[in-house]
Amino acid sequence: MNLKEKAVQLKADIPAIFLCLKDKSTPVAVKILAGIAIGYALSPIDFIPDFIPVLGYLDDIIVIPVLIALVVKLTPKENFEKYRQESKGMWQNEKPKQWYFAIPIIMIWFLILWLIIKTIFF
Repeated sequence: MNLKEKAVQLKADIPAIFLCLKDKSTPVAVKILAGIAIGYALSPIDFIPDFIPVLGYLDDIIVIPVLIALVVKLTPKENFEKYRQESKGMWQNEKPKQWYFAIPIIMIWFLILWLIIKTIFF
Protein backbone atom coordinates (compact mmCIF):
# COMPACT_ATOMS: atom_id res chain seq x y z
CA MET A 1 0.00 0.00 0.00
CA ASN A 2 1.54 3.31 -1.05
CA LEU A 3 1.39 6.58 0.86
CA LYS A 4 -1.60 7.99 -1.06
CA GLU A 5 -3.67 4.84 -0.46
CA LYS A 6 -2.79 4.92 3.25
CA ALA A 7 -3.86 8.58 3.48
CA VAL A 8 -7.19 7.80 1.81
CA GLN A 9 -7.71 4.84 4.16
CA LEU A 10 -6.91 6.95 7.25
CA LYS A 11 -9.39 9.59 6.12
CA ALA A 12 -12.03 6.92 5.58
CA ASP A 13 -11.36 5.56 9.08
CA ILE A 14 -12.50 8.75 10.85
CA PRO A 15 -16.21 7.73 10.89
CA ALA A 16 -15.17 4.23 12.00
CA ILE A 17 -13.24 5.77 14.89
CA PHE A 18 -16.35 7.72 15.85
CA LEU A 19 -18.31 4.43 15.95
CA CYS A 20 -15.47 2.88 17.96
CA LEU A 21 -15.88 5.69 20.47
CA LYS A 22 -19.59 4.93 20.91
CA ASP A 23 -19.26 1.14 21.30
CA LYS A 24 -19.29 -0.24 24.84
CA SER A 25 -16.95 -3.13 23.97
CA THR A 26 -14.11 -0.75 23.08
CA PRO A 27 -11.42 -0.55 25.80
CA VAL A 28 -11.39 2.69 27.83
CA ALA A 29 -7.83 3.63 26.79
CA VAL A 30 -8.78 3.32 23.12
CA LYS A 31 -11.91 5.41 23.72
CA ILE A 32 -9.82 8.17 25.29
CA LEU A 33 -7.38 8.12 22.38
CA ALA A 34 -10.28 8.01 19.87
CA GLY A 35 -11.89 11.01 21.58
CA ILE A 36 -8.65 12.95 21.35
CA ALA A 37 -8.26 11.99 17.68
CA ILE A 38 -11.83 12.99 16.75
CA GLY A 39 -11.68 16.17 18.82
CA TYR A 40 -8.37 17.22 17.33
CA ALA A 41 -9.51 16.39 13.78
CA LEU A 42 -12.70 18.45 14.15
CA SER A 43 -11.30 21.26 16.25
CA PRO A 44 -10.12 24.44 14.57
CA ILE A 45 -7.56 24.83 17.38
CA ASP A 46 -4.15 23.33 16.53
CA PHE A 47 -0.94 22.88 18.52
CA ILE A 48 0.81 24.95 15.86
CA PRO A 49 -1.45 27.54 14.13
CA ASP A 50 -1.94 27.09 10.38
CA PHE A 51 -0.83 30.64 9.57
CA ILE A 52 2.78 29.72 10.43
CA PRO A 53 4.28 28.71 7.08
CA VAL A 54 5.00 24.99 6.63
CA LEU A 55 4.98 24.11 10.36
CA GLY A 56 1.28 24.89 10.72
CA TYR A 57 0.31 22.30 8.15
CA LEU A 58 2.93 19.76 9.24
CA ASP A 59 1.06 19.63 12.53
CA ASP A 60 -2.09 18.43 10.74
CA ILE A 61 -0.15 16.12 8.44
CA ILE A 62 1.60 14.36 11.32
CA VAL A 63 -0.57 14.52 14.46
CA ILE A 64 -3.96 13.48 13.04
CA PRO A 65 -2.71 10.47 11.02
CA VAL A 66 -0.63 9.26 13.98
CA LEU A 67 -3.64 9.48 16.32
CA ILE A 68 -5.88 7.70 13.81
CA ALA A 69 -3.27 4.99 13.18
CA LEU A 70 -2.86 4.43 16.94
CA VAL A 71 -6.59 4.02 17.45
CA VAL A 72 -6.81 1.58 14.53
CA LYS A 73 -3.84 -0.41 15.83
CA LEU A 74 -5.06 -0.56 19.45
CA THR A 75 -8.65 -1.51 18.60
CA PRO A 76 -9.26 -5.26 18.27
CA LYS A 77 -9.06 -6.08 14.55
CA GLU A 78 -12.45 -7.80 14.23
CA ASN A 79 -14.18 -4.90 16.02
CA PHE A 80 -12.57 -2.26 13.84
CA GLU A 81 -13.50 -4.11 10.63
CA LYS A 82 -17.11 -4.10 11.89
CA TYR A 83 -16.88 -0.33 12.48
CA ARG A 84 -15.46 0.19 8.97
CA GLN A 85 -18.39 -1.68 7.45
CA GLU A 86 -20.93 0.27 9.52
CA SER A 87 -19.33 3.61 8.65
CA LYS A 88 -19.48 3.14 4.87
CA GLY A 89 -22.63 5.27 4.50
CA MET A 90 -21.77 7.95 7.05
CA TRP A 91 -19.80 10.20 4.66
CA GLN A 92 -21.14 11.51 1.41
CA ASN A 93 -18.75 13.09 -1.13
CA GLU A 94 -15.99 12.96 1.50
CA LYS A 95 -18.02 15.09 3.93
CA PRO A 96 -20.09 14.04 6.94
CA LYS A 97 -23.79 13.62 6.15
CA GLN A 98 -24.75 14.57 9.68
CA TRP A 99 -23.63 18.16 10.23
CA TYR A 100 -24.87 18.29 13.82
CA PHE A 101 -21.64 16.64 15.01
CA ALA A 102 -20.11 20.12 14.68
CA ILE A 103 -22.47 21.62 17.28
CA PRO A 104 -20.16 21.00 20.30
CA ILE A 105 -17.24 22.69 18.52
CA ILE A 106 -19.42 25.66 17.55
CA MET A 107 -20.67 25.95 21.14
CA ILE A 108 -17.07 25.97 22.44
CA TRP A 109 -16.18 28.76 20.01
CA PHE A 110 -19.21 30.80 21.10
CA LEU A 111 -18.24 30.30 24.74
CA ILE A 112 -14.68 31.48 24.03
CA LEU A 113 -15.99 34.48 22.09
CA TRP A 114 -18.41 35.34 24.90
CA LEU A 115 -15.62 35.13 27.50
CA ILE A 116 -13.39 37.39 25.40
CA ILE A 117 -16.15 39.97 24.95
CA LYS A 118 -17.03 39.79 28.65
CA THR A 119 -13.38 40.30 29.63
CA ILE A 120 -12.85 43.24 27.29
CA PHE A 121 -16.10 45.16 27.78
CA PHE A 122 -17.22 44.31 31.32
